[in-house]
Amino acid sequence: MATNSTQKIYPLQLTNDQWREKLTAQEYQVLREAGTERAFTGEYWDDHSEGVYTCRACGVELFRSTEKFDSNCGWPSFFAPAAEGKVEYIEDRSLGSVRTEVRCLNCGSHLGHVFEGEGFDTPTDKRYCINSISIRREPAQG
Repeated sequence: MATNSTQKIYPLQLTNDQWREKLTAQEYQVLREAGTERAFTGEYWDDHSEGVYTCRACGVELFRSTEKFDSNCGWPSFFAPAAEGKVEYIEDRSLGSVRTEVRCLNCGSHLGHVFEGEGFDTPTDKRYCINSISIRREPAQG
C-alpha cells in the first residue's frame, strides 16, 4: 500500500491480526496490502444492478450504481464517489508510474485507483477503477 511519511489514523482501527480474522485471504491481500484482482474476474465488473456499494472491510457507503459506468477495463468503474469525504487519495508511485490510489476514508482499505482525462463521456471525466473484492453491492431500497 502506498504510504505517507506519517501513519494516518482512521476512524476504524484494527490490528493486522483482527483484519485477517475478518477478511478472507484474497480480501486481505487486496484491501490491506493494495493488491489487485485480475481484470474481468470480479463479481461487479459487469454488474448493472441498482444499489449502493459499500466498503467490504467496514461497510461504509462508497459508491452508487447511478455513478457506475461501463469502461470496458475489466473492473467496476464509477465517475464519482457516493459523497465527499468517503474516500481519500494517495499518490502511488509503484509499478514505475504515478497513479492515484483510492482508499476508504473510514478504515484505510485499498479500493483501487482513479484516472482522469481518458475521454469517457461522464460528468466528471474521472474513472474510479475499483476492485470488486473491495466493495459489496447492497440492493436498492424500495
